[in-house]
Amino acid sequence: MICVLQFDAASVAVLERLLGEGRLPNLAALRRRGRTHDLETPAVDFAAGAFYTLYSGVELGDHGIFYPFQWSAAEQRARYATAFDAPPAVWERLAAGGLRTLAIDPYEGRPPARRDGVYVSGWGFADRVVLPRWSRPASAGKAQALRFGRAPGATEIFGRPRPRDLLRLRDKLVAAPWRVAELATHLLARERFDLAWLTFSAAHLAGHQFWDLSQLDPGALGRDTRGVLERALDDVYVAVDEAIGRIVESLPAGADVIVTSAVGMDVNTSRADLLPEMLAAVLQGGPVDSGDAGAIWRLRAAVPAPLRAAIANAIPPRAAVALTARLELRGIDWGSTRAFAHPADNQGYIRLNLRGREREGIVDPAGAADLREEIAAGLAGFHDPDGAPAVESVIEVAGAYGGARDDRLPDLVVRWSPRPATTLTSLHSSVHGTVERRGSGSGRSGNHTPGDAWALVVPGASGHAEPPRPPRLVDVAATICAVTGAEPGDLAGAPLLHA
Repeated sequence: MICVLQFDAASVAVLERLLGEGRLPNLAALRRRGRTHDLETPAVDFAAGAFYTLYSGVELGDHGIFYPFQWSAAEQRARYATAFDAPPAVWERLAAGGLRTLAIDPYEGRPPARRDGVYVSGWGFADRVVLPRWSRPASAGKAQALRFGRAPGATEIFGRPRPRDLLRLRDKLVAAPWRVAELATHLLARERFDLAWLTFSAAHLAGHQFWDLSQLDPGALGRDTRGVLERALDDVYVAVDEAIGRIVESLPAGADVIVTSAVGMDVNTSRADLLPEMLAAVLQGGPVDSGDAGAIWRLRAAVPAPLRAAIANAIPPRAAVALTARLELRGIDWGSTRAFAHPADNQGYIRLNLRGREREGIVDPAGAADLREEIAAGLAGFHDPDGAPAVESVIEVAGAYGGARDDRLPDLVVRWSPRPATTLTSLHSSVHGTVERRGSGSGRSGNHTPGDAWALVVPGASGHAEPPRPPRLVDVAATICAVTGAEPGDLAGAPLLHA
């Protein structure tokens, strides 16, 4: 058996600090027994795209799933990611060979088309976008909810949070890892599994919301509240470590273990909410009324987060997700739009409205290269209020992430300056004018780093394998196939363990 423990979106810096303080004893014990690999990851430019790469063992350009809401060229609109086909997750490959999997809370995962085992999403906590409630078999989630209680909802709502909401969120996230451990140890004691894939998504959401308190009004925080919130991220990491210890103790003798994170976490440097109006100013040649650019961010700024949460909670989850997809890129005049800012919350994404590719495309492919250069040069001229550059670089995706589904990807990625952006109020260009931030942006104080994927590989019955090149994120799925005997097919990864 092999067990994958996904310490989701863990900050390497926070892990090292807590390990140095002796507060993560179970992770430390696994480190002493195993080998840590830094992994090449598409999270350098596509943080959300790293998750399906991890689960499937297929490179980003070959699956094309890179954001919860992404562009459908044939429909000229954004769709929820499950509307797009995707290669099988590694547990589906195991099922094809009669091997059983226990999977709990695969972040931004999807119900398996082929299954053998137990699969539960929205268990530690539920988020209608990235951790919706589902289970396979369908009765499994209901039966376990009767035994252990239903998971609380903790859907992330963009916008400035309130301290009392963060306090409630902190309690949910500290409890979530123990819920995962409760269910995992219960099922591992009663059923045989060849793979256990257990995701601790609490660390991910805690990193976004509790990296620091810069997104809050200092005057709204009492000393006790401030202290609880400042310790919240550490508390969640400690809870994950305790859950890992309990699960490892329950594994059968000889089980291999991989602790992994597909993306990292640090201070929020994203200016993605400003990108639609930056792009509009560049394309229109100077300071102009940006019209409908960034309409969804304007809506988020105009309607307080608690009210938007109440509205979303009042309708079925699928309807709420569909409504969000419809609101993304709402109101754009496609007959005059040469390029648009793709939905994003970390790196910035830009796609050309290309004739022959988009249903309503207007840009001649022969002029696409010139347009990309025009956009990149224009964005490079924007600065933060103190005069420092807002954009580190703009890269062309073509060639960097090629594959069978690279047509789903944006044409340009905007890499932001590595400076905190939580309190930014505007950006300025001497050519294109000033772009004001609407509201408080995403309201996140933490966001993903360009990289920081890793895997701690701890052999049980297996032995370490030496990959023929620097380890990559796709190697995790290849390792599972190697030690379980599942057919890897055309997976690109190299095993980190051998049976």
